[in-house]
Amino acid sequence: MNIIVFGATGATGIEFVTQALQSGHSVTAFARTREKLGILHNNLTVIQGDALHEDEVIAAIEGHEVVVSCLGTEGLKPSTVLEEMTDHILSGMQKHGLKRILYVASAGIYNEIPGVLGWMSQRILKNVLADHRKAVNLILAANMEYTIARPMRLNDGHLKGQYRMSEGLPNGGKEINRKDVAHFLLASLQNESRIKKTVGLAY
Repeated sequence: MNIIVFGATGATGIEFVTQALQSGHSVTAFARTREKLGILHNNLTVIQGDALHEDEVIAAIEGHEVVVSCLGTEGLKPSTVLEEMTDHILSGMQKHGLKRILYVASAGIYNEIPGVLGWMSQRILKNVLADHRKAVNLILAANMEYTIARPMRLNDGHLKGQYRMSEGLPNGGKEINRKDVAHFLLASLQNESRIKKTVGLAY
């Protein structure tokens, strides 16, 4: 498939780009700083741009089949950057007739983490979760063929290829490696059972 990845130079984005290329897909990485990607491959195209600039996003999406967003925020202050960037992505998808989007959000966007861990996440990550929630709400309202990943705490460990999935959250799950979040996204590309699903991920 011909995939464009936003947030391609982030930790999860790099993992997805790497695995998608290894699986034979053609990948376009959209990045503000192309040097951060650190990947060379015949099936990789890098477009330098800023997802806060709508015209750059719309132009980049043309010619692709699937959009993957691994976008994140910088810092914990109130922000609307994820909402704005997602709005630009959806505009580009609508203009060029794309329907399939995979988006990495975070567990906690629906205040679904129970107990002390949930209380702490809402206290510490309140603004990040709110921005992700607004971005996800835009996707849900746009009538796209979406899959929303909601991973628990992200780690940099090895790919396991086995993890738990739930439309709520996996019971007792606390963490998951970025490589396995990328694995979930890649496995979801052509999995019709994951269309229009938001999925909690953890070990």
